Amino acid sequence: MTGIYVFLGPTLPREDAARELNAAYLPPVAQGDIIRLCAQKPRAIGIVDGFFENIPSVWHKEILFAIDQGIAVFGASSMGALRAAELHPFGMVGVGAIFEAFRDGRLEDDDEVAVIHGPAELGYPSLSEAMVNIRRTLADAVQDDVIPAETARQLEAIAKGLPYRDRGYGRVMRLAADQGVPDEELADLKLWLPNGRFDQKREDARLMLRALRRWDAQGAAAPARHFHFERTAMWDRAVREAEHLAT
Repeated sequence: MTGIYVFLGPTLPREDAARELNAAYLPPVAQGDIIRLCAQKPRAIGIVDGFFENIPSVWHKEILFAIDQGIAVFGASSMGALRAAELHPFGMVGVGAIFEAFRDGRLEDDDEVAVIHGPAELGYPSLSEAMVNIRRTLADAVQDDVIPAETARQLEAIAKGLPYRDRGYGRVMRLAADQGVPDEELADLKLWLPNGRFDQKREDARLMLRALRRWDAQGAAAPARHFHFERTAMWDRAVREAEHLAT
């Protein structure tokens, strides 16, 4: 066991992740998971995917608790990018373009990284397309002279207006046709997409795993913490609840 644990779901297949980093791979992170994991005293924790909506999301304070315990915490791509953008001033390590966009304020909405996915036994297959992936793909289509910049902006606006569960290139292009986007432009995009579409979330996940691998190979210490961890009554209750769920 390497002492490195990574929370991973639909963003990257586990077998692909294992080729990048020898680690213990866990399901998407949920509230209480970091508290319970800290009891095993890992060297590092990587967060890619996490639950939300129907399952409470990982609490910021449990990540701060891990950092306070001397555990390196890395985040990228999805829930990891969101939490790293919020907690990097306190010692969490963010990796990748999505983290940077949230950190710098170019992206703000959590739905940018949200997808609907299938069950764990099928490997959490993505059933919708993340908005961050659509943005990157459309930018590349403009760069490759597939569609004009104005068309890309229109397609991007259509995608952003959809609920995250309904986002996909087919749906976006059908709505674009209804709004008068020229058929020839949509046809060119459709032909280009199979080889041109870019998965920014997957790329960022790989970058985080490689960063963790380099960190581990160097025998580096966890980043210095920049805060005082306050143990409150609410925190003590959260710990008791997490421990209860573990029994």
